[in-house]
Order: sequence, then structure tokens, then C-alpha cells
Amino acid sequence: MEHATLSYEGFDPEAEGLREALCTLGNGYVATRGAAPESPAGDVHYPGTYLAGCYDRLTSEVDGREVENEDLVNAPNWLPLTFRTPGQDWLTLTGSEVLEHRQELDTRRGVLVRRTRFRDPAGRVLAVTQRRVVSMHDQHVAALETTFVAENWSGSLEVRASLDGRVTNSGVARYRDLDGRHLVPVVEGYDKEERVAWLQVRTATSQIRIAQAAAMVVTGAGQTPAMTFERTAGQATLRFRAELTEGVPVTVEKRVAMYTSQDRAISESLYAARRHAARLPRFEELVAEHAFAWERLWQVSRVAVPGEPQRALDLYVFHLLQTLSEHTAHLDVGMPARGLHGEAYRGHVFWDELFVFPFLLLRFPRTARSLLMYRWRRLPRARRAAADAGYRGAMYPWQSGSDGRDETPRMHLNPASGRWIEDHTDLQRHVGIAVAHNVWQYYQATGDLTFMYDHGVEMLVEIARFWCSLMTHDEADDRYDIRGVVGPDEYHDGYPDAERPGIDNNAYTNVMVARVLRYALEALDALPERESRALRHRLRLEEGETGLFDRISRRMRVVFHGDGVISQFEGYDRLAELDWAAYRARYGAIRRLDRILEAEGDSVNRYQASKQADVLMLVFLLGEDGVLETLASLGYDFDAAALNRTVNYYLARTSHGSTLSAVVHAWVLASRDRRASWRFFREALDSDIADVQGGTTPEGVHLGAMAGTIDLLQRCYTGLDITGGVLRLAPRHPAELGTLDLRLRFRDHWGITVRCTHDRVRIGMARSPQLPLTVAVFGREHVLAPGETWEVPSREAPRPHRPQLR
Repeated sequence: MEHATLSYEGFDPEAEGLREALCTLGNGYVATRGAAPESPAGDVHYPGTYLAGCYDRLTSEVDGREVENEDLVNAPNWLPLTFRTPGQDWLTLTGSEVLEHRQELDTRRGVLVRRTRFRDPAGRVLAVTQRRVVSMHDQHVAALETTFVAENWSGSLEVRASLDGRVTNSGVARYRDLDGRHLVPVVEGYDKEERVAWLQVRTATSQIRIAQAAAMVVTGAGQTPAMTFERTAGQATLRFRAELTEGVPVTVEKRVAMYTSQDRAISESLYAARRHAARLPRFEELVAEHAFAWERLWQVSRVAVPGEPQRALDLYVFHLLQTLSEHTAHLDVGMPARGLHGEAYRGHVFWDELFVFPFLLLRFPRTARSLLMYRWRRLPRARRAAADAGYRGAMYPWQSGSDGRDETPRMHLNPASGRWIEDHTDLQRHVGIAVAHNVWQYYQATGDLTFMYDHGVEMLVEIARFWCSLMTHDEADDRYDIRGVVGPDEYHDGYPDAERPGIDNNAYTNVMVARVLRYALEALDALPERESRALRHRLRLEEGETGLFDRISRRMRVVFHGDGVISQFEGYDRLAELDWAAYRARYGAIRRLDRILEAEGDSVNRYQASKQADVLMLVFLLGEDGVLETLASLGYDFDAAALNRTVNYYLARTSHGSTLSAVVHAWVLASRDRRASWRFFREALDSDIADVQGGTTPEGVHLGAMAGTIDLLQRCYTGLDITGGVLRLAPRHPAELGTLDLRLRFRDHWGITVRCTHDRVRIGMARSPQLPLTVAVFGREHVLAPGETWEVPSREAPRPHRPQLR
């Protein structure tokens, strides 16, 4: 199976941040950016290492007020390996003469390779080849192999290898005024017999102990060089001299084990790291085990298309699996919106898992379940937040970290103006909708009724309770209103000149709340009668309350304007129209229109301008038929023509200030204008690999957009639907897309293969003792037996199946 390699030729300081983010290696437990090991953090390089779920909280002073932030901690840097020729300075990419430089990321095997040729001031040329892995086989292991070749000289090369715990969180420029000193030194040491150096630090507030131990092995240098151990507070260093002979390679292996006090089945993190490092095999064996683990992942994960898009697709699947691997399933962690690749958004958990779940559910349902368990364990905190705000049920926070409290900042810096401004994004209550939708989709994909009984129904009921207590009833219209929230758009956090923040009757929020209430009722009905009765008793769920769920699910208000266009929120149509052409002419890129307007002394709240898809998110989540049927169940006369008008209305009023926006627009256009849909797909495909947002990817990849791009191929262009225990396909192939191959897992059926072309659809299932599976293509159902393949001509397609609401 061929995989594209991400390659960079030459050293470009301005592009280094992007390269480091995209060349990150990880395994779901830990990830390290693709920085050169000899490079310290600065304006060019940022060698961050991040452990899933390792957060710490600090208080800073901003404009005379105290600001508290919880960050995903930049852990000790295990990479440092510096070197210098006799009598010269340490060689670096930024401070030395670089004759050649090439960096390659092998996404198939998860290996980062770097080749550089330096020339020192005395004319000596040193070739350096490095291979790096963060083991997918063993989550606690990372390793660096460095091979030196003296090309036109012989002599001693001084080498220095460190574990550096003096690092800070300083990878995002706009956060640098805030305190980022999260690590406190504990102990450093060296075992001369085993050649293992170690370091332990603790986080300042959360008191997590992080330990790293490094075993050093040198080959090809004749005698094993003597090593000198140097200790400073927070840093452990080994220094030695390797004798180089012209043209003869000398290899240094740095094998590292890392643990934290949060790990299971250990007595103490430093003891575990030292013991593990001393027993690590040689680099080649580590790579072989690691590559085999990746091969197993790729067998079930790859989405294959012809031509150039495959390169980005492989990269995005690769980064998804590095952040959310099978190792993640054993951890109490959520999905950081920017992966384990940088410090943007402080490593917080938002709603982006909504875009990642479809990929996980059809391949790694256990990992998806673990993300839901992260939410379930924080249900008490969400209940407390709701109660403190005067509501019932559970109010999940827009930004979550270690313990589920609301980590959303109340101030943020606008880089365009240099001003700190109030942040009301904590009013994005729709994060609870995302949690509920993910619970329901997990059940649809797995049929895991045990999870629903133990955990899922409880979350659905408590989220439903919250929404019922938040809304108000308009007796005159017999409609339910939700006021004072912020929708997915994010630009509009209030009405112009209003005293209170938030907007009213956001269409996305209201329609999805109606669905969430149905999810809760249907989940209760799916349980056996005795279990349903027991759960209702445990949750103190009375008949009258479920009756209220049902009533509200049929009487939520949705606001319309003009000729039946869904209003993004009540009053949206009364806002001023923006002169889009003038702003594009003045600024070029206007994705962050909110920052541009604030810098001008204006506010985006005054205009019909959205950051990203809001109303159109309904089509993304529910499908067109789902939107029409939900509005019909609410008593609204809304047809396909009105939906088309709504789509066109918002297409013209969106600045695409989020990478998620192109994903949703590609999805919505797939049934209307496939050429335009493909253009948005390509924009989404370029979002990180080309850093289309202009400097955001170096701070961390956009994991939701990566997964959403894959999902366009997996579900949108295939018409894949899994409701009701049937695997349904109804492809809508863009002309630019050739053969599309997928491998899926659905319910208890492993090894399902799907091939879609412009004229045929083929579904196969690997041989197994499993029962047959009901599949459908363009509404034609077939019972597919294990070992069987079924093929259907696309041109014979009747109308696609429409799942019905209860």
C-alpha cells in the first residue's frame, strides 16, 4: 500500500513553524513537534512535547486584573541533541552554514527523517541523518537515532544530549504576556552502568509528576566514549566526544521512556521511567514494532482516492490517529481542538469532536467511547455549573480541560488592534448539543445498549433537562424560546448596543435542542422496560418531565425572514449588510472579519456576516431530509426550495473564519452544485497543509477540519447513513473524484469494504462467523453475508432512503 511522504527541501525559517506542526509525531498519549533536536525554542523553532490530559493552572495579571488560565502543559523536551566540530560553536540550522537540508515524514510507518549537511568556519563538512519515532507500539517510548559522517575530515565531535525541563508554554505569541511557567524541577540523575540519565519535574498547581529517562548508545566510534553527566535544576545532560574518521558513520541512539503520576499500573513515575529506559531495545527493533502497529492502523483507517488529494488525506488520518489512538481509549482525556501539536486554544476541549466522531465510530468505536466517558466523568461538574447558573440538568462548558470546569477566557487579545476585549463565547451552550449528538451517533454505530444504560441516557436526560430549564414559553404563540446564547457562528455574541450579551432563538441551537429531546426519549424507549424503569427512578425522571420533553420537541421556535429563509437568529435580517467587496479590496484576506472591524472601532455584531456555517450546520448534522422533517415536526411549512434559498442566503454572508466552515459548505453543496462542493473540499483539504488561515497551523493543527475533510469522502460523497442498524449508501460523486475506497467497521461487523465509482457501488464483507448485515444502495436493500460482495449500478438508482423521525 503506497503512502505519500511529506517532504520539505531546504531550510526556510518563516515556514519552520508550519513544518514542525505538520511533522509532529505522537501516539495518543504523547506527541512531539517536528523541530530539529539541536534547536531551542525561539522565534523560528518550537520543540514542544505534550502529554494527553496533562493540564496546569496559573494566574497572570492583564491590564491590572488577574486572569486565570489552564493550559495543556509543554512537557520536558526529550529531543535536545547538539553537536560541534573541534573549536567551533554548536551547529544549528539558524546559526550555521547549511549546505543541504531535507525533512521527510513517512506517514505509513510514522517515522520522521531529517538529513542536513553543515560546513563549519574551518571548512569541515558534517553530514547528519536523523530518524525519530514516538512509538505507536509502546505509548511511553520515543527515540532518536542520529548518524554523523565527517565528509572531508577526521577528528572528534562533541555531542551533548539533554532532557530539558526548563521549558515554558510560549508557543503562541498572543499568550506570551501570560504566565507560562508550569514546570517545577524535582530531581535529576544518572546511572553510569546503564548509561541512563533521568529527569523529574512537577506541574506548578496540578502537582502532576512527569518523569523522563534516556538511555544513550553510541556505535561505530570504535571504543564506547566516556560520558560526563551535568546537572542543573530542571535539566539532565550527558556530554561525550565521538571520534570520527572521514567517511565512516557514527550513530548515536537516544531511547527515552516517559511517565506521569497520572499513569495506571505504576508505583511512581520516575521509577517507571528509569526501569523502562534501561530495558529498551535498539532503535531498529523499536522502529519495527512501531511500524507494525501503524500498519495495523492503516489497514482499517485509510481512505483511498486517486491522484494528488491522497497526500493530504493520508497526512490528516495520520494526525487524527496520533492524537486519538487506541492508547487514548485507556486515558481520561477529551479531544483537544488543536491536537497534541501546539498550544493554541491552550489545549482545551471544545465541540470539535462532533467532526471527529464519524471517523472514529466506523473504525475505532472504543476510542469514541472513551471521549464520551471524558464527558460522563465531568457530568457532576456540568450539573454544578447548571445549578450555579440557576438551571437544572447539566451545562457543559464551551472550553473544558482537566476537571470539566468552564475554561473559556473572559478576555481575549485582538492581534489586529492590540486590545484586550471581552469574550462571551462561554455562551456557546450548544457544546452540550454536540455531546448529546455524539452519544446518539455512538449508539447508532455500535448498538451498545449497555453503554447507554450505564452512561449515555444519563447524559442525554441531563442535557435535555438543562435546555428545558433555560428556555421560556411564549403562551401567545405556544412556542418555546431560547435567549442569551451564542451560536456556532461565534461572530455574533450580542445585539448592537445591547446591555446583555447573547442572541435569541439561534436556529441551529433551537432545532438541535428539539432533536436532543427526541434522542433522550428514544434512548429511554430503547432500553428494556425494567432497565428503563430503574433508570428513570435513579434519575428521578417523572412522567410529566418526559411529557415536557416531547411537547417542547414539537414546539420549539424557529425564526424565518424574507421568502421563508431561516434566520440565523431572531433579528439577524435587521442587521446591516456588509460591503464585502470593499473589505476584500481593502484587506485581501477577511476570514477574521471580527478582528478587522474591532480594530476599526466597529463591531461585527452590526452586520449580516458570519464567521462560519451556523444554520447550514443543520444540514451537515441532520442531512437535508432530516432538516425538512424536523421543521415539519415543529409545525413549520418549509420545503426543499426554501432550504435552497436559505443555503444561498448564507453562502453569500460567510467569511469562513474557521477551517470547519469549508467542510460544512462542501457538504451542503454536494447535492446542489458538485463542482462548488469540490472547490470547498479542496479548500478544506488545504486548510492545514497549506495553512490557509495564515499562521494558525504552526500553533497546532485543526483536528476537526482534518476529520471533517475525510468525512466528506466517507459519508457525504458516498451518502453513507447508519441509522436503524442498516448500512446505507447513495453516492453523489463530484466529477473530479474517481474511485473511492473505504474500509469500515459497523456494529459487530469488521472488514466492510466499500468502493464507489461514477457508475458502480460495491460493498464487500470479510469472511467471519458473524451474522449477515443488511445494506442498502440507493434504497435497494440486500442481506450481505460474510465473505460476499454485492455490486449495484449507479445509473439504476431510485430515490434515496429517508430515515423517519419518531
